[in-house]
Amino acid sequence: MATEASPPRRSRRGSGAVTLHDVAKLAGVAPITASRALNTPDQVSEGVRKKVGDAIARTGYVPNILAGGLASARSRLVAAVVPTISGPVFLETVQSLTDALVEHGYQLMLGQSGYVGSREDALLGAIIGRRPDGIVLTGIMHSADGRRRLMGSGIPVVETWDLTPTPIDMLVGFSHVDVGRAVAEFLHAKGRRRLAVVAGDDERAKRRQDAFQAAARALGLDEVQVIVVPAPTTLRSGRAALAELLRARVDAVFCSSDLLALGVLTEAQARGVGVPQDLAVIGFGDLEFAADLHPALTTVHINGAAIGRQAAQFIVDRAEGRAVEPRIVDIGFSIVDRQTS
Repeated sequence: MATEASPPRRSRRGSGAVTLHDVAKLAGVAPITASRALNTPDQVSEGVRKKVGDAIARTGYVPNILAGGLASARSRLVAAVVPTISGPVFLETVQSLTDALVEHGYQLMLGQSGYVGSREDALLGAIIGRRPDGIVLTGIMHSADGRRRLMGSGIPVVETWDLTPTPIDMLVGFSHVDVGRAVAEFLHAKGRRRLAVVAGDDERAKRRQDAFQAAARALGLDEVQVIVVPAPTTLRSGRAALAELLRARVDAVFCSSDLLALGVLTEAQARGVGVPQDLAVIGFGDLEFAADLHPALTTVHINGAAIGRQAAQFIVDRAEGRAVEPRIVDIGFSIVDRQTS
């Protein structure tokens, strides 16, 4: 009586990984036929495809995409680097980037660089060595060594969430300087004269802070009170910052994240400070909860989904040999005027 063939034993001297030869042997076909069933299935019969598919299911075989990519020079992988996934401000961009890439047959690998340049350099070294079809970065401030390696890699690179006339390759974002200036002018127009900033210690928040202070000076306002907290920013650091700021009798606070602003609002409520009667509060990011707070949070809206979609389009166009022009896209920003201002 015929018995079902058992999956091949793995060689103790090898890596232990099931190979395409193992799959072909179990399916009863030649290795080249098994390869065609995987890579060009229209070249083999439905019966062969089923036998190879059954063998793959039984062995747990995973194709070596990198090895296949050596011939095609395509990995179908894109690497994205964000400072952190604990702060939700980048999540919309990551989700949009993922969805847009999947539509074109690409997958996303995500890495966290933190807010220290050396960590980004180490991560970039690992990424470049794996030759993805594209790299998506957060921000434009990279080390000189990291920038050289990216430019020399020949891999399409998209910088995001920032703006500069001299990107490494392609860029989609907005001006942090313009954000800081616009918020100061917005608060001045609302009649606020004693301004404060609560900002994370990352470089992008610092540029918004500096522009906010410069605009306040240009408007003839008193010195801006500044409190810098560690990034990624938290609700707790926002509460502690307002407790300190109230000694200076400020009447408006610009926070470098909506989470900080939520902390400021929480502390104001705990201390009986009226918002917006006594204190205006503005966040940054327009996270989902901002509109549902009581009072609803005034904040700077960034279209993170649009950033992700454009970054994906840049990568796909370059990987598939299409010209990319313009290489710099400014998506802008808007101040959403709600109840806290």
